[in-house]
Amino acid sequence: MKEFIQYTLQFGNLNQQQMDLISRKGIELRLGKDDYFSEAGKVSRQVGFIVEGITRVCYYNNKGEEITKYFIDENNLVVDIESFDNEICSSAYVQALTDCRLICFAKKDWQELLQTIIGFDTIVHRMIAKALIQKVERRSPLVTEDATERYLKFLDIYPNVANRVPLAYIASYLGITQSSLSRIRKNIK
Repeated sequence: MKEFIQYTLQFGNLNQQQMDLISRKGIELRLGKDDYFSEAGKVSRQVGFIVEGITRVCYYNNKGEEITKYFIDENNLVVDIESFDNEICSSAYVQALTDCRLICFAKKDWQELLQTIIGFDTIVHRMIAKALIQKVERRSPLVTEDATERYLKFLDIYPNVANRVPLAYIASYLGITQSSLSRIRKNIK
């Protein structure tokens, strides 16, 4: 829980009583490799904070192909915010790519924290804004570059991911085939 509290304190101040309340509401969740944190077609009912491990957000396109949208690694929130906030079914999956340890908050507990802790809503908005900016910054450069440049940029953006997840997911994220990615990796070593 201390990891989540430390992360939260980057975005605002909390007193000891508030930190204790947050600690009582969060529970540890362990996901095994390939387990799902949330699934398409279901309403997201929890907010997670990744203490250890890597997840990916993915969906299936109209051809039935699995597409990796992005990765979420340690010290980041994981939630389908649209599904969670609006009580609508998610269109994406959040899957553990490694064994993961998370701090999770059920929706009712998260709502209680927002209503009880003065300023917590501002802290949460700052966390979400950071995550959205990060998501855009990570995706935008990948649109205009060739495959080799996209992979090199991926290594800069996700330095802790490249050697911990299957190449198929990285290739999907980059919009290239796995064999192309293998060639690229071979050529840049």
